Amino acid sequence: MSTKKKASLAEGQLLWQPSEKQKEQTNLYHYMTWLNQKQGLNIKDYHELWSWSVENMEDFWSSLWEYFNIQAKQPYSKVLSGGRMPDVRWFEGATLNYSEHVFRYMRPKEPAIFFASELRQLDTLSWQELYDQVASMAAGLKAMGVRPGDRVAAYMPNIPETVVAFLATASLGAIWSSCSPEFGSSSVIDRFKQIEPKVLLAVDGYRYGGKDFNCFDRVKQIQAAIPSLEKTVLLQYLGAYTDSTSLTQLVRWEEVLAQHQGAELKFEQVPFDQPLWVLYSSGTTGLPKAIVQGHGGILLEHLKLETFHLDLKPEDRLFWFTTTGWMMWNVVVSGLLTGASIILFDGNPGYPDLNVLWELAEQTQMTVFGTSASFLTQCMNHGLEPGQHFNLNALKTIGSTGSPLSPEGFKWVYEHVKSDLWLASVSGGTDLCSAFVGGVPLLPVHAGELQGRALGAHVQTFDESGRAVIDQVGELVITDPMPSMPLYLWGDHRGERYRETYFNMYPGIWKHGDWMKITPRGTCVIYGRSDSTINRGGVRIGSSEIYSAVESMAEVSDSLVIDLQEESGKGDSMPLFVVLNEGFQLDEDLKKAIKQCIRENCSPRHVPDDIYAIEQVPRTLNGKKLEVPVKRIIMGGAVEQVVSKDALQNPASLDYFIQWRQKYFAQ
Repeated sequence: MSTKKKASLAEGQLLWQPSEKQKEQTNLYHYMTWLNQKQGLNIKDYHELWSWSVENMEDFWSSLWEYFNIQAKQPYSKVLSGGRMPDVRWFEGATLNYSEHVFRYMRPKEPAIFFASELRQLDTLSWQELYDQVASMAAGLKAMGVRPGDRVAAYMPNIPETVVAFLATASLGAIWSSCSPEFGSSSVIDRFKQIEPKVLLAVDGYRYGGKDFNCFDRVKQIQAAIPSLEKTVLLQYLGAYTDSTSLTQLVRWEEVLAQHQGAELKFEQVPFDQPLWVLYSSGTTGLPKAIVQGHGGILLEHLKLETFHLDLKPEDRLFWFTTTGWMMWNVVVSGLLTGASIILFDGNPGYPDLNVLWELAEQTQMTVFGTSASFLTQCMNHGLEPGQHFNLNALKTIGSTGSPLSPEGFKWVYEHVKSDLWLASVSGGTDLCSAFVGGVPLLPVHAGELQGRALGAHVQTFDESGRAVIDQVGELVITDPMPSMPLYLWGDHRGERYRETYFNMYPGIWKHGDWMKITPRGTCVIYGRSDSTINRGGVRIGSSEIYSAVESMAEVSDSLVIDLQEESGKGDSMPLFVVLNEGFQLDEDLKKAIKQCIRENCSPRHVPDDIYAIEQVPRTLNGKKLEVPVKRIIMGGAVEQVVSKDALQNPASLDYFIQWRQKYFAQ
């Protein structure tokens, strides 16, 4: 029996450090120099800059307004007003438009968008082409009766047309919302019906993993369930128009552009807190929260994020693997605010194999490759060698999000992708549509750690008494407001659900729901969701610590741990489910080796009671493990009440746990 570990690495080990020349070339360095000169400050490093940004909030955010030269038809009267969170207002009096800022530095002949999919070969859309199509679509939507405040919903994949439609919607002051076509009709209806859209944009179908999927039946179901819809704009993407006559109030995408070709693009000036888009919580349980964020708040936050924490410049090419149902799609589109090009991909990142995105990186001369920690872990487990097989000379940054990346994952990037690379592991949330902990190009990279807290994000960790702690795992909180925090939750007229979701534990302080540790040097380690923390014998650890240990073993590719001790009625009970690499079997020797690995690397109290081999770990479409929903299913919850299958990558994986529950409680 092999108990060999994958290339292990201690958490906190230094892996990369920017040179002085690299630091001086960053946008952060430029901003810090500008700020010192402008305000007579003497800020010397990032840690001092972060402290200043959270201790002088109004000065910080107003400095960004000036630094980024925000174009506002009406100036603001006050940076911040109101009382404690969430009862605050930003930049009152100002009127502006998000879309206007996308095009102000356009270079007409340069590529704005690179795109590829399983249906389309790699191609580009120039800034001028993007501008012209946005103008035509905006005129078309306006002709359909779309006005400021109206909702436009998109059931579309990650392709240029979706970006065109969003920018057109925003230019009118209307409100955007999108879902990926992989979402089933019931999940889409649960989301869109809440906001009562006037127009639906949809594709006829899509291709994923080499298979074609026709969307007509789903679109008809969506139309029938949402009476507010007046028009449906259908894009021929798959080429399955044969049944299009059955759709009501249908307008074809190409007809809208043709009818309004040559239209002038105008930008409706709206208040700073005019809703820009509606995002949704993951929807694994209950009706998804419809999160509303504003033009101004997103504009400032994304300019800060993309410029300082991704270090984007006009010559950069930004990619992040995402679908239109995840906030990272919105972040990618906002890369255009910096003048950089963005790269879109629609398809299965593992089809025909895991090299498809690395090949895309080579073909597009990608400079920023954003992905999930689970994708990087898959590449590591499959023994990929991107640095050897692809020309990645242009690549300067790897971004990782979605879940904690293990120290071994960090090491794999530096050993098998590129040694002189900035690995920016980031953490944030749909709730703010940003990363509030993550990449800082002025700081070194340590294995398993996020480099620092984002500017203007007063992130702290609280212990059980509500006290801020350092070098101790605690509840991740944000103690001061940020402009991209939700304006409100749609339909939550009194704000009760908003307060219950984020401010129920600490009044006036945002509780995000993650366990985190802030180290003495200012780096951060995420330990998973605080509602899935494992407490055994008074010792609490995050589930990610167990995953890091177990998945470091050569035999294990994925894992899921469930703490049932309080609810099962069977005493202490913490089963561990593992996905094994090809060629291995879960015999008694391997079980002992796994338990010993957890005992040595985590805690003797967190050794699982038993270990089971499974084919797949249930995951959301965004790659997050379903710890809490699986626990509820095991405890007897009906699947349809516990989780939306349409929000999962692999809904059939839940069947195992239904059967496991029956056997477990029959014993």
